[in-house]
Amino acid sequence: MSSVERHAELVRELRDANYRYYVLDEPVLSDIEYDLRLRELQELEETYPELVTPDSPTRTVGSAIITDFTTVRHLERMQSLDNAMDFAELDVWAERLEAGIGGVPAGGYLCELKIDGLAIALTYEKGELVRGVTRGDGVQGEDVTNNIKTIASIPTRLAGDDVPDLVEIRGEVFMTVETFKKLNERLAAEGETPFRNPRNTASGALRQKDPRVTRQRPLDMIVHGYGAWEGGPRVPASQSETYELFQAWGLPVSGLYRVVPDVAGVKEYIAHYGEHRHDPAYEIDGVVVKVNDRATQRRLGSTSRAPRWAIAFKYPPEEVRTRLLDIKVGVGRTGRITPWGLMEPAWVGGSEVERATLHNAFEVVRKGVMIGDTVVLRKAGDVIPEIVGPVVELRDGGEREFQMPVHCPECHTELAYAKEGDKDIRCPNTRFCPGQLRERIYFMASRRVLDIRALGYVGATALTQPLEPLDAPVKDEGDLFHLTVEQLLPIRSMVLDAESGTPKIDPRTGEEKVVTFFANANGSPKKVVESLMAQLEEIKTKPLWRWLVALSIRHVGPRAAQDLAREMRSFDRIFSATEEELTAVDGVGPTIARSIIDWWQVDWHREIVRKWREAGVRLEDADAEDSPRPLAGLSIVVTGSLEGFSRDSAKEAIQSLGGRAAGSVSKKTSFVVVGENAGSKHDKAVELGVPVLDEAGFRVLLEQGPDVARGVTLNGE
Repeated sequence: MSSVERHAELVRELRDANYRYYVLDEPVLSDIEYDLRLRELQELEETYPELVTPDSPTRTVGSAIITDFTTVRHLERMQSLDNAMDFAELDVWAERLEAGIGGVPAGGYLCELKIDGLAIALTYEKGELVRGVTRGDGVQGEDVTNNIKTIASIPTRLAGDDVPDLVEIRGEVFMTVETFKKLNERLAAEGETPFRNPRNTASGALRQKDPRVTRQRPLDMIVHGYGAWEGGPRVPASQSETYELFQAWGLPVSGLYRVVPDVAGVKEYIAHYGEHRHDPAYEIDGVVVKVNDRATQRRLGSTSRAPRWAIAFKYPPEEVRTRLLDIKVGVGRTGRITPWGLMEPAWVGGSEVERATLHNAFEVVRKGVMIGDTVVLRKAGDVIPEIVGPVVELRDGGEREFQMPVHCPECHTELAYAKEGDKDIRCPNTRFCPGQLRERIYFMASRRVLDIRALGYVGATALTQPLEPLDAPVKDEGDLFHLTVEQLLPIRSMVLDAESGTPKIDPRTGEEKVVTFFANANGSPKKVVESLMAQLEEIKTKPLWRWLVALSIRHVGPRAAQDLAREMRSFDRIFSATEEELTAVDGVGPTIARSIIDWWQVDWHREIVRKWREAGVRLEDADAEDSPRPLAGLSIVVTGSLEGFSRDSAKEAIQSLGGRAAGSVSKKTSFVVVGENAGSKHDKAVELGVPVLDEAGFRVLLEQGPDVARGVTLNGE
């Protein structure tokens, strides 16, 4: 064995030993064995300095194992599945498929349960697990290898010698229902907030920076296919044979799949698990149907987004009955008052539910629900629970009608409609209502706005609603960037529920839960204080559009904010613009324009912007004055997968040069950029005579401008 090979082998052994010792608590080497290998590695690196890398075990501390979520391209694109919502749609799919191949596919159909989990791709090289990546956008995802290795059912090395030189295994990571329940029982006993459902819990566990945290939330996996496959044994002739091979390699395969001869057998399988939906150990939301024969799969091929040889049959939303104990109201960030139902807890759609939205007073009347009713509750996947309606025949006369309050539940201001004909009643006390401020700060900190990760709902409540005699350090969005550690440490605050805004009850005491969010018991700062201060400084250079969204101006969402930022490039230009100038921006209509102008007329709104500027927040594009904008006024559609761009990076490249990244093709489209598996948008561009570019042409467009790019279009325009 050469020195290079021995070095690589030692690095691999020591990294694995570190991981198993510090994360899995399963040491595979004794201390002396570890030390001898480390010493040998040190001697090799002293003799051959060119072998040393910054992440060598000789240069790192064993316990410093983190997941950094770097972006990784999939070896092959991870496609989606088309859906069938009922047997009629399933029949249409099967008839089209069988017409294309001249009858029922040889080998029949394979049916398997559609797990409500997270799609993951595992890459094995010469049998060794080298990478685990989330689905992402199908072209690239996040590297979660260290966290994947905490999952006991995933082998770090495939069994047997006859394995591919390289294989990319696809499957679903999930948390079993029983594990989820036990985890929530433990959290409740410790006075912590329970998780909402198994899927979200699994997603959060897989994205922990420290894999030791992931290990404390036990996950599982079931594999259901592969992407890249190079060398080793031949690819099996059928889907079912593939699963048998996977099982022989030690990969976790479901024992609940079934091969059936025809569509009648598919329907029987679907019907069975529709009635026995909760028999499996994990949550399911449907059945995946695949042509079993591999040759037929290849013959059928794929569209730009999904294989033609497979379909997902989705079960309808689950419905249960429970008792509506009360109807309460909450106030949102724009003052909207929303009724919500408090119910006897019911397990539905993968989680225990005791609250559900009723949208507004008109919906309460339309649905005919009364306090005390037995109601039908519906929830599908991550959708907010919904009260469908009452079970009228179960009424006993003790029910009572809901009366919409006339005063705000948080500041007691008289409620009013913003304008005639509105269905939503609002609290007009926008500036001083503590509920509205709390919700605005929480929204502002959310991932889709400024992404202040250290500031969740508890923190937003603490900053805006501390317990007396303390005054709130944050009275508007501007104050957030002038906080000091001294202001934070004394704060004690009630813990409120993020869905209802009502106080949570401490299960240990039976009283409303109160926390010192920023300080330890001895008065010293918690780690969250340092994180919050650092993040508040870091986000000051976030893109302009995010700051516009953070103002919570009615009707101004991310898309409108991006359009405005792209065209006007600074707060000064946006807020000094006339209605005509604003509506001239593609994507901005009269309602949005008037809302922006009205918002800026309020003195304390302008004060928020002044405080941001004073704190050093950048409220214009970094290159607002100097940067060329060769794509200004152009609408560009990107379709299919590009080798050198993700969907987001292509969009950002267009917007950075003043262009608009559009989602659909029309006569107003300036260019359509087509990548691999481009679909109907390419066809429509050709039909309308819109210039079409490949990836090389796209780079010409970005680097040399539209005039040069028109000379390299695929359709000769």
